[in-house]
Amino acid sequence: MSWLWVALGAGMDMSAVEMTRMPLDMVMTPAVWTAGYAALMVSMWFAMMVAMMLPSATPMLLIFARVSRRERAAKRPWVSTGIFASGYLAAWACFSAWAVAMQWRLEESGQLSAMMVTTTTWLGAAILITAGLWQITPIKHACLRQCRSPVSFLATHWRVGRGGAFRMGLTHGAYCLGCCWILMALLFFGGVMNLWWVGGLAACVLLEKTLPMGHWLAYAIGGVLVVWGVCLVASG
Repeated sequence: MSWLWVALGAGMDMSAVEMTRMPLDMVMTPAVWTAGYAALMVSMWFAMMVAMMLPSATPMLLIFARVSRRERAAKRPWVSTGIFASGYLAAWACFSAWAVAMQWRLEESGQLSAMMVTTTTWLGAAILITAGLWQITPIKHACLRQCRSPVSFLATHWRVGRGGAFRMGLTHGAYCLGCCWILMALLFFGGVMNLWWVGGLAACVLLEKTLPMGHWLAYAIGGVLVVWGVCLVASG
């Protein structure tokens, strides 16, 4: 449902399909930032985060659901998987608010076009290189290990009750955020509503978390991004 909503434009006047087909340098009238428009942007970003990040959290959600079913069958206290998922998505809701604040600042300074793409070579290169370097940092891989080991995470962070489930989801979302936040920032480079870019980043996140050699894929992606950024600076 989130992917469909994003494809339809997530409440905007133009669908993501139409925006994807447009050239990145197409001249469009800049948006007028009001409280209503900011709220629309937050909802758009959040819908994208649900579409992009929830699939990669599926192993964790399925294991949590299995544990909950066993607790229910044994007539012990249990909580809905939806509460855990709500905590997870709460972390990405916070990121969505941050992304909108960055979008507003970049548009106001003329560094982001009405197509929601960077307008300067140096900013695009900076995003690429920063994302690439983050991919090889110990913090990134510490967070990635938590995302790749759902059984270990639940064993370490288990809390009882609805509040405990929400807190576990929020903690897992925080690890996921630490792992992938800069990859989501790459949307400013490739186009916030470019479906090819959105889908490609979602696939990278999913493969990093689920492939047996996903941590090596993270290093490889980091190397490609750094080289790409350096080449962009050299060509500019």
